[in-house]
Amino acid sequence: MYVAGYGGSFEKAMRETLLPPFEKANNVKVEYVAGQSTATLAKLQAQRGKQEIDVAIVDDGPMYQAVQFGFCAPIEKAAVLDDVYPIAKLDEKAIAFGIGATGPVYNEKIFAEKGWPAPTSWSDLGNPAFKGQVSLLGAASTTGLHGLILVARANGGGEKDIEPGFVAYRDKIRPNMLTFAPSAPKIEELLQNGEIAMTVVARSRAVALQKAGLPIKIVEPKEGNVALMVTMCPVVDSDVPDLSQKFVQYMLSPDVQKILAGNGYGPVNKTTKLTTAEAEGVPFGEEAVSKLVKIDWPTVNQSRAAWTQRWNREIER
Repeated sequence: MYVAGYGGSFEKAMRETLLPPFEKANNVKVEYVAGQSTATLAKLQAQRGKQEIDVAIVDDGPMYQAVQFGFCAPIEKAAVLDDVYPIAKLDEKAIAFGIGATGPVYNEKIFAEKGWPAPTSWSDLGNPAFKGQVSLLGAASTTGLHGLILVARANGGGEKDIEPGFVAYRDKIRPNMLTFAPSAPKIEELLQNGEIAMTVVARSRAVALQKAGLPIKIVEPKEGNVALMVTMCPVVDSDVPDLSQKFVQYMLSPDVQKILAGNGYGPVNKTTKLTTAEAEGVPFGEEAVSKLVKIDWPTVNQSRAAWTQRWNREIER
């Protein structure tokens, strides 16, 4: 059985902790194919009609594309699905197995020294007081795209009307930028060095920085923080369709959900039990999950390439 998913710490957790019990219980050898979401989607496209992958694991945006392109098979009904939050059910053919969050964060120490009020909105990225104190990822990244969409929402637009987002970035946020960072680690480096006072990062990374001793404060903007979902689907034409369905159910089980929470992914199964320490840094519980903003990915994916081109031309130049 072939499972394609993320590399890095996620691959380590899969190989060492999550796959062995599944292999033993089902008497199967799982080959794990590591790669970014875009790479997995490209593999599905290249193998159309003769798929080698049995279960695909990608971010929510690319997953909507995988469903649209016909790469995903329907998920069979199972009792565990009744315990999954509605926000995690992308489609009858795709489901999230973990929820993260993206949102603004700021350096509490710098804000106190400058006498700045705590941010309350995504629009605060454009507060002229913060000139030279902001760094962000570009719109080609999921985090950067989240920022563009939520700034658009904060200014009366959204996925179906992105113009207010581009106007706000061009006229208000860009003048505040120290730099557009090439990667998330670079953003973290700028925060650690005190070179910037505000940025947008995944909640799990913000908590990790807090634990490392940085005075990072997580903003709860009035427009909401964005749900960043890790998703999976059984692939069409699998030669082990029953095992693919079992694997989907396995990843949604409370025991696996608890392990995933330790790796920065909030549980989608509402029966999962976490200690206070385990719940720190991940969206946990009905109230926390209900506050997250869900992106309209089918609409975004129609325009994403054009938005990226426009971003490179008008904003990050």
